[in-house]
Amino acid sequence: MKDSKQAYIPSPMDLSSVELPESLIELSEMIAKNVHDVWSKSRMDEGWTYGPERDDVHKKHPCLVPYEELPEGEKEYDRNTALNTIKLVKHLGYRIEKEK
Repeated sequence: MKDSKQAYIPSPMDLSSVELPESLIELSEMIAKNVHDVWSKSRMDEGWTYGPERDDVHKKHPCLVPYEELPEGEKEYDRNTALNTIKLVKHLGYRIEKEK
């Protein structure tokens, strides 16, 4: 019997056909910022602090900065997470509407 870790093959849903209106793209940026804040708080709660280079032994990480100060590549990671989450919600038949 194979170890489930070795047999795991990710199979995310194909969301390439899901189109989002501009309002949800704007929402995704707010979600991306929150994703970063949740990640940062979790790390800080574990004793991590800012450091110019990642150092797992001393719990230092260069991304423990406000979202606005992240390099674009790191922001893209958070944006991708947010966009794919919103697309999945829509793909599953849910609607996202802002209350008036």
